[in-house]
Amino acid sequence: MSIFDHVQNRYQRAQQEEMSLQEYLELCRQEPGAYASAAERMLMSIGEPEVIDTSRDSRLSRIFSNKLIRRYPAFEEFYGMEEAIEQIVSYFRHAAQGLEERKQILYLLGPVGGGKSSLAERLKALMEKVPFYAIKDSPVYESPLGLFGPEDAELLQKEYGIPKRYLRSLMSPWAAKRLKEYGGDLTRFRVVKLMPSRLNQVAIAKTEPGDDNNQDISALVGKIDIRKLEMFSQDDPDAYSYSGGLCRANQGLLEFVEMFKAPIKVLHPLLTATQEGNYNPTEGMGAIPFDGVVLAHSNESEWQQFRNNRNNEAFLDRVYIVKVPYTLRVTEEMKIYEKLLEHSSLSKAPCAPDTLRMLAQFSVLSRLKEPENSNVYSKMRVYDGENLKDTDPRAKSIQEYRDAAGVDEGMEGLSTRFAFKILSRVFNFDTHEVAANPVHLLYVLEQRIEQEQLPKETHERYLRFIKEYLAPRYVDFIGKEIQTAYLESYSEYGQNIFDRYVTYADFWIQDQEFREPETGELFNRQSLNEELEKIEKPAGISNPKDFRHEVVNFVLRARAQNNGRNPSWQSYEKLKGVIEHKMFANTEELLPVISFNAKASNSDRKKHEDFVARMVERGYTEKQVRLLSEWYLRVRKSQ
Repeated sequence: MSIFDHVQNRYQRAQQEEMSLQEYLELCRQEPGAYASAAERMLMSIGEPEVIDTSRDSRLSRIFSNKLIRRYPAFEEFYGMEEAIEQIVSYFRHAAQGLEERKQILYLLGPVGGGKSSLAERLKALMEKVPFYAIKDSPVYESPLGLFGPEDAELLQKEYGIPKRYLRSLMSPWAAKRLKEYGGDLTRFRVVKLMPSRLNQVAIAKTEPGDDNNQDISALVGKIDIRKLEMFSQDDPDAYSYSGGLCRANQGLLEFVEMFKAPIKVLHPLLTATQEGNYNPTEGMGAIPFDGVVLAHSNESEWQQFRNNRNNEAFLDRVYIVKVPYTLRVTEEMKIYEKLLEHSSLSKAPCAPDTLRMLAQFSVLSRLKEPENSNVYSKMRVYDGENLKDTDPRAKSIQEYRDAAGVDEGMEGLSTRFAFKILSRVFNFDTHEVAANPVHLLYVLEQRIEQEQLPKETHERYLRFIKEYLAPRYVDFIGKEIQTAYLESYSEYGQNIFDRYVTYADFWIQDQEFREPETGELFNRQSLNEELEKIEKPAGISNPKDFRHEVVNFVLRARAQNNGRNPSWQSYEKLKGVIEHKMFANTEELLPVISFNAKASNSDRKKHEDFVARMVERGYTEKQVRLLSEWYLRVRKSQ
């Protein structure tokens, strides 16, 4: 199918299907979706969730305490927002059941750049997926069921199976005038099947705040069309312009951007629209029906200001708040950057390993509240689902950190938007190569923090994150990358250390002497302990006894499934890190190979070329290999 056929088909699918009122009621008997409310149609669009048992995943089990969580494919690109999305879906579920949420304004509260607008856009896109039925030519897209009154409910339920709760809206002034013209003959009304549309403002509308001088309630309820006053009187429904947000969004979704920046008098029609299902126009006509969802969002400062005004209590009671904080998990923050890069021309640009992780760590650190008796870097790692039992005994559980931080954690800090602007500058930092690496990132971050003119305390805290946490850990990371690429027999060397460590630990646990088969050397328990400590101490293992038992138990289980052979030294993450520390303790022998100076011999030149090739395989460009190697050597020399 060509692109032109594709667009043509989409256009034809959106065209109106027309039927009589009798045919519509027959359809209602067979298909309950024909009279579904906006909330019910939204639930149809969202679809069934994927239920995940977090106890089966070690990382997720630590984050979600082994609970069952629901993830919705419709929101799969909203990383780290499980709680906010579940609350939004709960709102629609309860509203669809006819509970109090049906009369509430769905209000997304969160910091700038936290994803409120993206969620609103996704909800509007979902609303477009399921069609609805309206009276033909109705300027407010009213439901055909609005033509019937409460006294008809019993009969409609008996004949067509339509529950009484669906007959709650008034007839619009426009429909009342038509009915009068038809002499009370309802069969002259026609019904159309419509697709909600953001483009044409069919059952989906957007309202933005003005100020006291240039905005009145007509932005919501419409106003008189002065061009029609020649033909109709001022209070005639046909003289009215149904252009307000509530008019256009009936049976759908009205988005009110930055709602609490609008003058309070502008918000009053929302109260009656949500609570009573109708609102008054600006002229002396009857009330106009509204049976849709009002979605609002704004930042916390506007919400606090609005909430602290006692005059707004009636409004506060009609708001269903969903907090949309920044994500506090590094892995999910990285996925957001990857998604943003995919939608830009930088998607193919080289990005050195650890660049996105470092930026995500800095962003998350800025959002976390400093814990007592523990450092904030450990807290960040615990929030990301890491187990720090062996590396930081002072680290607390995720629940302890959350309880101490309070409910507002994640509502302050650096936004994803800010981080992505940093990333854009990093990719374009080098005038000759569009690529990103952590060294340029560290430089750009420091520059930007200086330019932001932040409060002194915040400024110092952000610099501390770079100098205490990010830079030292990147030195270790790039050192390991360089040394790994340097060691040609890297895996074999690591496996030898692993096998030896497991053997020594096993004999140490059993309190037996060990004789080295090749040399005949005898190791007693004290000697075995010394040999094990040579491997453990450089890695900072705080409780070696437990660590040795863990490793041996892991290996024994692995041997049982591996025909008695030891597993790969990289299969056990904790011991892998310990062995790498042992392997890379000495860096002097690296210097002749990794430096980009002229080589003294062909052998050194060949080793250097092989080193660069292996670094390129790991995801670096040749220019980045040179930059990062020279930076690493400078840092090591200064230390």
